[in-house]
Amino acid sequence: MNGLNLKDKVAVITGGAGIICSTLSKSLAAQGVKTVILDLNKDAAIKVAKEIETEFKTPSIGLSANVLDKASLEAVKKEINDKFGTIDILVNGAGGNSPAATTKNEIIEGTSTENLEDTFFGLKIEGFDKVFDLNFKGTVLPSMVFGTDLIGKKSGSIVNISSMNSYRPLTKIPAYSAAKAAINNFTQWLAVHFAKTGVRVNAIAPGFLLTNQNRFLLIDEKSGGMTPRGNKIINGTPMGRYVVPEELSGTLIYLVSDLSKAVTGIVIPVDGGFSAYSGV
Repeated sequence: MNGLNLKDKVAVITGGAGIICSTLSKSLAAQGVKTVILDLNKDAAIKVAKEIETEFKTPSIGLSANVLDKASLEAVKKEINDKFGTIDILVNGAGGNSPAATTKNEIIEGTSTENLEDTFFGLKIEGFDKVFDLNFKGTVLPSMVFGTDLIGKKSGSIVNISSMNSYRPLTKIPAYSAAKAAINNFTQWLAVHFAKTGVRVNAIAPGFLLTNQNRFLLIDEKSGGMTPRGNKIINGTPMGRYVVPEELSGTLIYLVSDLSKAVTGIVIPVDGGFSAYSGV
């Protein structure tokens, strides 16, 4: 593919050992990008980096850092700069949900026998804080630390991983929905803030994927079949299936390459038609 201008660029991918971001890292490596797999789990990050070097013959390193600890990120940035030079691309993929921030019931029925602990009123604020911090602050802090390289070069791209529930919040997961909505707003804000520097900021909003974070909501543990919620999702997606991580790769390559040099401040859905469907 011509016009990408990606070979030998340096990309940092947070949450890089996860299902989605390990796939995105490999799609960058396939274009000749030097990849830094950043994850809280160092062993998992190293494993993905080794897979990349073996398969794509491009340099890759796996490092451990906490996206909620600025000092941790600054320390790892020094290591990246020493090994690979300055950073050109940042993919903010660290995130996830928690059962502690998830209601058991989709809605309050208002009956006298209803257990309010299974509704909004039973949410643990600690779980809410954990989810919001990981998804939102875990995007702000890496942008703050790694973004200095991009500003210094007056070029580069930041891509945040949002979600389709940033547009219409899903039942049961208020913290995750709110955090992803905040990601969209922050993407637009930072895009405007950086616009004159040559640094672009965009986001991808995946539709429904099966991940470690949402499996407990979508797959019945005993039967292995879909839960009622899983069935709702498939019925509400015109393509009639989940999105797979590889299907996000084309959008990422577009956003970080010269193909989108005038594109900043947008959120692109990759959702199998979910956002276009009224349910009728």
